Amino acid sequence: MAGPTLTVGAVVVDDERLLLVRRARAPAQGLWAVPGGKVMAGETLAEAVTRELREETGVEGVCGPMLGWTELVPEGDDHEHLVILDFEVALFDAAEPVAASDALEARWVPVGDVAEMRLAPGLAEFLHDHGIIPTFT
Repeated sequence: MAGPTLTVGAVVVDDERLLLVRRARAPAQGLWAVPGGKVMAGETLAEAVTRELREETGVEGVCGPMLGWTELVPEGDDHEHLVILDFEVALFDAAEPVAASDALEARWVPVGDVAEMRLAPGLAEFLHDHGIIPTFT
């Protein structure tokens, strides 16, 4: 059995809006999440964050401090053990996102509306615990 896969997430807030993508692939296929993905060999965490952000949304930014981490432990043979390190990202400009790579859709969502979206498991709690969204259901 392989060990966990290291992944990153880009938490981008601008003007009381959070950047979300609807995932095209597992895990959380079809659900909304922050842009992110696997860290490649030889890549720093900051490089992975900005690359995934650019690849999934076309938005450019600089990686800031780590907000926290989440672990997704597999519940079956078709799931991968993931460790996700989520980082704040400061934008170069607040461009409109364009879904690409592993994203079906990408959009800015008012932080007050995020909890109403069909989010990846545990994301609402994580965002609330780290002061990104005011409440979750």
